[in-house]
Parts: sequence; C-alpha cells; structure tokens
Amino acid sequence: MRIFVKAKPLAGEEKVEKLDDSHFIVSIKEPPVKGQANRAIIGALADYFHVTRAQVAIVSGGISRNKIIEIK
Repeated sequence: MRIFVKAKPLAGEEKVEKLDDSHFIVSIKEPPVKGQANRAIIGALADYFHVTRAQVAIVSGGISRNKIIEIK
C-alpha cells in the first residue's frame, strides 16, 4: 500500500493524523537533519500500522516534507 505523507518536523508532540485512506500528516519531534526526521516518520508509521520498521519505506520525497511511503 502506498500513502502520501506531509511531514511536520520539530512538532511539540508526535502523532499521525489520518486525512483520508491514503493521506496522512505525521508530526515528529526530531529535526530534519541527517535523516533523523525520516527515521522518526518511519517509526511512527510502523507503530501506527502495526508493522516493523523494515516494512515501511520512503519511495519519494526523502528531502521534502511531502513524501510517498510504501507499507508492505
């Protein structure tokens, strides 16, 4: 399954907001430095979908706030 994610780094709290079946907003506390935010997004989505981190991959948008994520 592929989902579209808008990342919000340096947020006050970590949360995953579902907008519709394929669009999410992921707020994380980590800064967008050296992949810290991307790792936190993968972790938050893995917890949300009850899968391992290895089953979550960034397909597009590695350095953008708008990302396409694949959940296996």
